[in-house]
Amino acid sequence: MAIILVADPIAREGIECLRQHGEVVVLAGQPREALRERLPDADALVVRSETKVTAELIALAARLRVVGRAGAGVDNIDLDAATRRGIVVVNAPGGNTIAAAEHALALLMAVVRRIPQADAALKQGRWERSRFIGVELRGKTLGLVGLGRVGTEVARRAQSFEMRVLVFDPYVPAERARRLGLEPSSLETVLRESDFVSLHVPLTDETRGLLNAERLELMRPSAYLINAARGGLVDEAALLATLEAGRLAGAGLDVFAREPAADNPLARHPRVVATPHLGASTVEAQAQVAVQIAEQVAAVLQGRPAQFAVNAPLFPAELAGQVEPYLELAHLLGNLCRQLADGRFRSVEVEYHGDIAETETAALTAAAVRGILAPVSGEPVTLVNAHLVARSRGLQIVEKKSRGRENHTNLATVTITTDEGQRSVGGTVMDGQPHIVRVDDYWVDLVPNENYMLVTQHEDRPGIIGKVGTILGEADINISSMQVGRQQPRGKALMMLTVDEQITPEVAARIRSVANVAVIKVVKL
Repeated sequence: MAIILVADPIAREGIECLRQHGEVVVLAGQPREALRERLPDADALVVRSETKVTAELIALAARLRVVGRAGAGVDNIDLDAATRRGIVVVNAPGGNTIAAAEHALALLMAVVRRIPQADAALKQGRWERSRFIGVELRGKTLGLVGLGRVGTEVARRAQSFEMRVLVFDPYVPAERARRLGLEPSSLETVLRESDFVSLHVPLTDETRGLLNAERLELMRPSAYLINAARGGLVDEAALLATLEAGRLAGAGLDVFAREPAADNPLARHPRVVATPHLGASTVEAQAQVAVQIAEQVAAVLQGRPAQFAVNAPLFPAELAGQVEPYLELAHLLGNLCRQLADGRFRSVEVEYHGDIAETETAALTAAAVRGILAPVSGEPVTLVNAHLVARSRGLQIVEKKSRGRENHTNLATVTITTDEGQRSVGGTVMDGQPHIVRVDDYWVDLVPNENYMLVTQHEDRPGIIGKVGTILGEADINISSMQVGRQQPRGKALMMLTVDEQITPEVAARIRSVANVAVIKVVKL
């Protein structure tokens, strides 16, 4: 009989489900040493966020076949160590979706009807009806920033209130939004036209501080902001200043940049309804997450495929040395192409030329999709679930193969089609290293060894490269490598610079104006 260790508290329903598939040993609340003692005999381990499944712990688990994370995030699990040992890691990404969506709407209702303030006044013996006049939702406009699992459920519920729903999510095709009865819009339109703005995006380098002082200024003074997603999405100092100045009617906040947030002045502001990160805190959500992870663990123990496997291998171990450089390349191509593309996504095409086209490329295509979606998805995107995540967003993935060799023996190309056009990035592997060899119609050869890259499109004229270099030098930004591609002398040209330091928006704006650069992109790899 399989031995299943439960290291962190999960709902009773999950425990009962696990007991149908093995002997369950609940170690929640016990010293860490108890887990270390039982791991050598364990076949499965279930954790939440409290237990850190390190390489050291994995090394103790000679029989371990599966680690289950009761929740979406797997940051507390050493995936590389688990994969090397052949241990499957599974998670439960959708169990708390409805709870989070309902909590966002609960905050919205509470703040516009001033329910907490009215309740507090009545408990103090004051009957003050005229002080707490609220706002109806019917006929109003809700603006959603993000149309993932939670954003979609919020939209459906808002429609039942007869609300107009605008949505900004460049990684969801406009057709999918329209099929749901929503209006795809730019972020600026969402902020300007909405009576209520609700955030439903993950916290990434791109979304950190998404609602800064400048964007908060776009919102109507009568509007309300709801954030039950991630605290770092909002510049809290700017939000506080906006509320104090009377340029925003109110806010409903469940998350903060630093938690616990008991001393945060936003939480105490009279026009803010604040809760202590309760989005997933319902009896039903905890039970659903527990049952979902129990079913995933049971599937692995029984030798069946798990729907939410995070790290299951997609190619034989003996091919790992040959495939891994191309996995890195595919991920790089997807990540770079996403950052170069403008507009709302419609489809993704991954094309292979040469010898690589005659091999099994499913894992490579998944790696490219992961490079595109992982930085912008609210759930972990892996080689196993990449296509599933893409389908959930309505994003079409097309794979093509050709035996033609182009300019290289092997060439992989990722093309993203948006409502504003297409961007393509091609690459190959040379001496075990990924090389970027093509951007749109420009042939280059760049090894992206640094974290930051500057990509410009400009007219091929004397002095432009020198001007760009001078501006970067004056900003104390060191250039590590450069590639220039052009279609013809003094025609359109493309320049790619890898740099050691991050390029600020101010420096990018100066390059655009001083060097007469038509298009400039700052990329983080």
